[in-house]
Amino acid sequence: MRRKTQKAGDELPNFESNADMNLSLVPYWFLAFLRVVITLLPQNGYIHPDEYFQSVEIVAGDVFDIEVTRTWEFNTTFPVRSVALPYLAIGIPYSCLKYVAPFISLWFGINIRTPYFLLVLPRLFACLLSFVSDYSLYRICCLYGQNYRARLLTLATSYVTVVYGTRTFSNSTEMTLNSLMLYVVAYCMRHSDQVILQDEYLSDKYNAAGTPVEKVKFYKLRSALPHHSLSLCFVVATITVAGIFNRPTFLAFAFPSVFFWLQRGLGSKIIGLGDFHLRILMFILSGIPATVIFILIDSFYYGYLTMSEIRELKVGLNNFVVTPLNFIKYNINTKNLSEHGLHPRYLHLLVNVPLLYNVLGLLGLAAFLSFICRGVRRKWSDLPRVQSIIGLMTSSFIIPVLALSLFPHQEARFLIPVTLPVIFLHSQRIRHISGIEQKCNEHGTTFKITFSRGSTGSLLLTLWYFINIILTVFFGFLHQGGIYALSTHLAGELQVKSQFTALHLVTSHTYSLPLFFLQLRNSKTSLFSRQTGRRYRLARQFYSYEMGSAPLEDVHMKIQTLLETCELKKHEKRLDYRLYLALPASLMDQFHVTTPNSTLAFEYSVEKVFYPHVSTEALPDVFHLLSHDCMNYDIQTYCETENFYTSPLKFLSRFMQQFGLTLIRIQRAYMHLRC
Repeated sequence: MRRKTQKAGDELPNFESNADMNLSLVPYWFLAFLRVVITLLPQNGYIHPDEYFQSVEIVAGDVFDIEVTRTWEFNTTFPVRSVALPYLAIGIPYSCLKYVAPFISLWFGINIRTPYFLLVLPRLFACLLSFVSDYSLYRICCLYGQNYRARLLTLATSYVTVVYGTRTFSNSTEMTLNSLMLYVVAYCMRHSDQVILQDEYLSDKYNAAGTPVEKVKFYKLRSALPHHSLSLCFVVATITVAGIFNRPTFLAFAFPSVFFWLQRGLGSKIIGLGDFHLRILMFILSGIPATVIFILIDSFYYGYLTMSEIRELKVGLNNFVVTPLNFIKYNINTKNLSEHGLHPRYLHLLVNVPLLYNVLGLLGLAAFLSFICRGVRRKWSDLPRVQSIIGLMTSSFIIPVLALSLFPHQEARFLIPVTLPVIFLHSQRIRHISGIEQKCNEHGTTFKITFSRGSTGSLLLTLWYFINIILTVFFGFLHQGGIYALSTHLAGELQVKSQFTALHLVTSHTYSLPLFFLQLRNSKTSLFSRQTGRRYRLARQFYSYEMGSAPLEDVHMKIQTLLETCELKKHEKRLDYRLYLALPASLMDQFHVTTPNSTLAFEYSVEKVFYPHVSTEALPDVFHLLSHDCMNYDIQTYCETENFYTSPLKFLSRFMQQFGLTLIRIQRAYMHLRC
């Protein structure tokens, strides 16, 4: 049974040619396999410090009891991050590694507790979770008779899925939860529509029945219809609570889905405001168990609640911590956000959406503007129905973007949970579509579509592939790519160095170095000596000093101060040391020029250069490279010798060498003034 009439814009046109109908899912499965392979390579790219310091760094420190950096979000006095989901996504693979590694080492003589496995295992788990979005998109398309092949191919070729989706960002978990939420709500909407149509049909037949026997027959048929009003209520509420404890910004992403779930069938003959209010009540009650579980986990983890207090019945409100509430309190203060960077309110709309979704993002924004124009002109029939899948997906894209635009701190990764709505709504528009005719008749809305290889859609599809390949390479492998290689090198050096040698690392114009790669024994843990009967702590083996984007003159001053301190400890306590500086290769010339010329100067040598490494804070100066080449060659020689042909190649080689991370060994130089 189906509705007799249908408003224009209620359903998406099924842009599917004969070629698409015959297209198998082999390309998608290849792309899915490629996603796993790229994760295992691994991706050396380092998108943002939060991918380590808000998840992996914390869990690794707890599971392996190693030296890590605990960021302010996990401060026990005012925690703003829940640990439940990070422990579920990262703690499980790390616990397996912790207990399996000794047996692998014993049986096969292979050490698997290496930086590679510490990096790859959590990402592999995140990669597997990313396929929840793929499955959700596939099921939604099947529910509403849409072309899932084209959409799955578009999703699998998006760098948001390949790069962000396989990282340990809380935003990646947020994307998975939002995709699952959209599928559950879409299923409930479809199921309710079908049951309501049948119920209305049987109700009309019941009222028109002329005999008691017929009335009983239709009454029994109506009673046999499945319940739908509260379908999957517990699932929707649990996903909402989990998303909020993962990131409270999930409220913006969950609001459209929850609203559409609440108002299913509202306005029909059998669904009224009473059902709407009952759904709200049951939704709130269904979310209580998950809320209690998350609060208890965080309260135990941060030490607010202990088993002894429970046994002694000394439990009060101060024994519980609600991390999402602390998160909101912190972020509503603009002074706090200013420490992380303030951005213009339009950054999400004008920059971040096109950066994440390029042509699809622009099409999505254009469609939103088109809806606004239709609303201003009061062409209500051209707008999607409130209870349609198009209405759900459109609101799930626009409302979160507008809501997050109210906050002055805006980063592109905050928007990646809207990936599924964007792909579902607009991926068909870039797949060789030249023209669409829309016709309305008594049976509904029909679409006549003409496909052409030379259409605008072909150009947009080419742009989509090209831009996503470039961004996958850049963010996946180039951006701050030398940090992982540097960590692996330092981890190997710390394993072979003397016990009484401390390693000091100064970093400049690079991201923070994750300490869990080094697997240093925790110097904050109190140990007990059976020989002396006293407790003691291990001496620190590694010291890191982040200079950020400070001028190189400040870096020189920092190095001189460290040299004096280390030399003093060496003479007084006989503690040897090694001092390194990690600096983008593009700043090496400037570092050499600004080296102090005094008796307190130091000498340095390049230990190793890690490629590739692109630091947007220190991009190569092309004009400086050109002037450097001009100083080396005079014009006459340049024109008369082979340099006329080889100089461009030398310039290109020198330019490419700038994209590296240089590890510099610093030593004290006892000498007179330099010439």
